[in-house]
Amino acid sequence: MRAVVLHAPKDLRVEEYALQKPERGEVRVAIKAGGICGSDLHYYNHGGTAAIRLREPMVLGHEIAGVIAEIGEEVKGMAVGTRVAVNPSRACGDCQQCQAGRQNHCVNMHFMGSAMRFPHDQGGFRQSVTIPAVQAIRLEGDTSLEEAAMAEPLAVCLHAARIAGPLLGKRILVTGAGPIGALVTILARLGGARDIVVTDLSTFPLDIAKSCGATRIINVRDEPDALAAYAAGKGHFDLCFEASGSAVALQQALPAMVPQGTVVQLGLGGEFALPINAVITREVRLLGSFRFHHEFVDAVNLLGSGMIDVRPLITAVLPFEEATAAFKLANQRDSALKVQIAF
Repeated sequence: MRAVVLHAPKDLRVEEYALQKPERGEVRVAIKAGGICGSDLHYYNHGGTAAIRLREPMVLGHEIAGVIAEIGEEVKGMAVGTRVAVNPSRACGDCQQCQAGRQNHCVNMHFMGSAMRFPHDQGGFRQSVTIPAVQAIRLEGDTSLEEAAMAEPLAVCLHAARIAGPLLGKRILVTGAGPIGALVTILARLGGARDIVVTDLSTFPLDIAKSCGATRIINVRDEPDALAAYAAGKGHFDLCFEASGSAVALQQALPAMVPQGTVVQLGLGGEFALPINAVITREVRLLGSFRFHHEFVDAVNLLGSGMIDVRPLITAVLPFEEATAAFKLANQRDSALKVQIAF
């Protein structure tokens, strides 16, 4: 088979890759759709982050869905042809964090398309992947496999929403209108939020956020002081999902929070100064949100039920033979939100 393999920054190749037969308890999934994530772009553009670097060729991709093509021994409840979303996360189940129910913090985590370990955990941008059967989650209904490939970022947002608590009646600020910000906006609307304001530096993703249920969109490049009006009377927003990873976004959001409001930080970024006085004097809860565990099944079920429509977020689908063009397009935030690769 063939796979999309990164050898170095901007050196992405479609090349031959060994097909792996499933062993006991495993299935082989013929991949049909894969979404390009922000972490994939970090690898493509920079070879990783400051702490995590590419040290050998690695197949990218962890937002994937496909069809069961082959089944190993002792696998039950699966059949060739079953449509599935692939959970890229495999916790060990034995470490202290797993035993405490914090599997997303597993110290022995294997995550597809990650250079954190060496040898690297190879990703899912290939014509098939062989995985433990528990990582293949059946897709119900007539939801497309392109939509099913959105289960991983949706699971990230479901985890953040659980950390945030009830959304009903809340006034919510979402900073960053990329795929995560758009999905959080959908969940906020589904959860009964009273007001959803979304900010970004680009009009294109903001327009998609509007279609996802935002009550107001603000281009902070054009209106840098727009959030200042929400700071009057000790703030307006009960809850903020910070999805940009930008220090400026967090600094602008804090004065607009009501006392004892909650900020959930989803966006990963560099180190930056925290306006600690604003956190203290407003008694703001600043919470981190990292990956997911059981929320992946919830995400697949939500997509299969048709309760969540992620189709507006998928702005382009290119064949895997054009993977480099797909990554270049995914870098263009003024014209692309979620770019997918078709296998």
